[in-house]
Amino acid sequence: MTRRLSIAIIGAGMGGLASAAALRRVGIDVTVYEQASQFARLGAGIHIGCNAMKVLRGLGLEQRLRSQSFYPRSWNNRDWKTGEVKFDMIFGESAEQKFGAPYLLAHRGDLHAALASDVPDECVKLNHKLVGLDEISDGVRLSFANGETAIADAVIGADGIHSVVRDILFDTSPVHFTGRIAYRTTYPASLLGGQKIDDCTKWWGEDRHIVIYYVKPDRSEIYLVTSQPEPEFRIESWSAKGDVRELRKAFSGFDRQVEQVLAACPDVHKWAIVDRNALERWGEGNVTLLGDACHPMTPYMAQGAAMAFEDAAVLSRCLDGVERDGVPNAFRRFEATRKARTARVQQTSRTNTWLSGKTDTDWVYGYDAWTEPLAA
Repeated sequence: MTRRLSIAIIGAGMGGLASAAALRRVGIDVTVYEQASQFARLGAGIHIGCNAMKVLRGLGLEQRLRSQSFYPRSWNNRDWKTGEVKFDMIFGESAEQKFGAPYLLAHRGDLHAALASDVPDECVKLNHKLVGLDEISDGVRLSFANGETAIADAVIGADGIHSVVRDILFDTSPVHFTGRIAYRTTYPASLLGGQKIDDCTKWWGEDRHIVIYYVKPDRSEIYLVTSQPEPEFRIESWSAKGDVRELRKAFSGFDRQVEQVLAACPDVHKWAIVDRNALERWGEGNVTLLGDACHPMTPYMAQGAAMAFEDAAVLSRCLDGVERDGVPNAFRRFEATRKARTARVQQTSRTNTWLSGKTDTDWVYGYDAWTEPLAA
């Protein structure tokens, strides 16, 4: 009987957990190594596009996510001052029929918890910060800062824009600060004092924007996120606090609904928006990268997690039935299948024009990672 393939996944974020869930479905033994000591429920919203939902449906998570997430009528794009509609991307039932899956708006913590529920606790090792990788005769040896080591047939670096796996494999350029920052927070909709907001709206200003939407099916919690210039700020922490008074000042004069949401906002987090160029190669031997580790996305298409989910599904298909000697070819096939699409999404997102006018969205939301033809 053939021995089951063993794969170590570095990073227990969205891409790492989705990969673990997808690989377990094709009979691969996985262990996920995460440097954090616990999972934190961050105050952030997330779009689950129709293309992402198709992957999550394949992982058995659709009903859970439908019950926890908001089902928006549309993603409405308006002028910052007049409120004039620039483009209204209709979702709801019509988009679900057209693209084959719903478009949902969720709390990032709820989505992460759903993915974590699909991976047994014994498969996830917290407090494991990777410090070394060595290819040896019987696989890849992993070394961690806590002194522990492990051996796996193959390794997937799903450890984000500051990927340690990428830095071990390749001599890569440093992260690029875009000169822009984002404020974001979630808070109870009851703080609006009965004022209603639209389902999901992006207000486009001349050099800044703000996106506001519900993240709960009963409209009990709202999320806001901005992008605006602030070249000197370089803190990337997800937990760094911002000054809500500065935020209100930055969006003074915006549409009345924006001012109401910001007036009720109790506090905010603030982080620098960073970017990196995509890599020429994603892997080496029995090690590959996935998601933001190899093709980081700016947030302007709300497709960063979706690209990692698509990667996870395609990678599981490429590795299905493969033995250790076949892993390098499977990893190359994965890269060849995904590269053109992720490059297109990365470049489109960078321009920050997505949905600012009439937009062809079929190529994004119509994609199905479970049925997309694999490269030869």
